[in-house]
Amino acid sequence: MSPEKTRIGWIGTGVMGRSMCGHLLDAGYACTVFNRTKNKADDLVARGATWADSPRAVAEQSDVVFTIVGMPDDVRSVTLGDDGALAGCKSGGVLVDMTTSEPSLAAEIAERAAERGVTSIDAPVSGGDVGAKNAALSIMIGGDADTVAALEPLWSLMGKTHVYQGGPGSGQHTKMVNQTLVAAGMIGVCEALLYAYRAGLDLDTVLESVASGAAGSWSLSNLGPRIISGNFEPGFYVEHFLKDLRIVLDESRRMNLALPGVALVEQLYRATAAQGHAKDGTHALMLALAEVSGIDWKNR
Repeated sequence: MSPEKTRIGWIGTGVMGRSMCGHLLDAGYACTVFNRTKNKADDLVARGATWADSPRAVAEQSDVVFTIVGMPDDVRSVTLGDDGALAGCKSGGVLVDMTTSEPSLAAEIAERAAERGVTSIDAPVSGGDVGAKNAALSIMIGGDADTVAALEPLWSLMGKTHVYQGGPGSGQHTKMVNQTLVAAGMIGVCEALLYAYRAGLDLDTVLESVASGAAGSWSLSNLGPRIISGNFEPGFYVEHFLKDLRIVLDESRRMNLALPGVALVEQLYRATAAQGHAKDGTHALMLALAEVSGIDWKNR
């Protein structure tokens, strides 16, 4: 892989995809882009990317096609639809889905791609908008090992960690492990700050003490300050996290696992969405929990 001989396709230029594709552009790769809402790709086009009118058209002009969209149905549409990326891929091409999606769908795409001589990789990420902007994502990868190794120069431009997990679907399963951990951690962050507030403590001072100790976490250090300031702009949408929790619960039932903590978090996030925060960041869980205790967090 090199800017001189590898053409990149990018489908999905939202909160994270725009930054991720931008890193490849900055490294000199020729990029062809598509997004359902065209103006969300305008800045990439202004920086030198080429616009295409469909996922299929992206693939026809690319050697490696990345997708990062919203929901599993979106992945299916932009990849396997009549005008999807697979239909435009030439034999020897590579599809890389970086959406958090269903492990079974990743395996299905890999199987159908192989029938056309195309390799499909599932590579969901963790790190949110901050990680995407800073090229500091953790990338969890499933699929053909040799192809994953060949893509190393591209992984390195987008993330600080990229780990091969196994065959098709393994990256998605690993992301479900990640989301299970994040779900439990987010309750802790929100409830701890609620406790500090009701106890009359200075929240910034509390954060300074606890973030560097055993209680420290990415969510506490990166989302804690946003919660304190009342900034609930999305690094990752509540509605997308609900999708992830549904996948965790569906997979856990299939594997005969009881995950009562995830079930609780899923219900709390349903409440958060019902209160009108589906398109806020995952840390908007604070607003739902604060309301239970009669606290108007934004106007405290």
